[in-house]
Amino acid sequence: MEIQDINQNQEEDIPIPKIIGLTGGIGSGKTSVAKLLQEKGFPVYYSDVEAKNIVNKDSVLKEKIIELLGTEAYSNGVYNRKYVAEKVFNNSELLEQLNHLIHPAVKIDFERWMNSQKSEFVFKETALLFELKLHLQCYKSLLITADDNLRIKRTMDRDDKTYREVEAIIQKQMPEKDKIKLADYIIYNNSDLESLRVATDAVVSELN
Repeated sequence: MEIQDINQNQEEDIPIPKIIGLTGGIGSGKTSVAKLLQEKGFPVYYSDVEAKNIVNKDSVLKEKIIELLGTEAYSNGVYNRKYVAEKVFNNSELLEQLNHLIHPAVKIDFERWMNSQKSEFVFKETALLFELKLHLQCYKSLLITADDNLRIKRTMDRDDKTYREVEAIIQKQMPEKDKIKLADYIIYNNSDLESLRVATDAVVSELN
């Protein structure tokens, strides 16, 4: 009985990691920063990647999404991202409803992941950090941003999209000036990878 109590106390003494919300619009380079942080030994939770897994694994969530968007939301049991994207792109109300279905499931998964981490800081990479007010649940927030033309070019090269397609996506996202006002730390990713590495190191050195 005494041993059990000692172990329990030891578990209780493990500090809860401080969450740094990591975000950035399309083509900003937030995933590149996430990888640099992992290289430095920081745990990173990729919310958008995990969300794609959860919508395929969580049977209850599947049912709710089908109820919201129709049976075409899944093709042969697999989340139909193209159909869903087209369905919600010009329907902000539907997009908000979808986010409110997916976000709680991701939150549970993140908390489970976070409780297994031993690092003082963990980074939560998510595109909608400010839009969903998730920064209020974080210790600090880190915004990766870049000039619009550079973001568009990067996305065109990466995703094989046209200029107008990427521009339309950017216009749907929260304006960068609004994100800058909310962020605790900002990295302007307008140069090369080495400059991004230096800027990331500078942010890490400021964490306390």
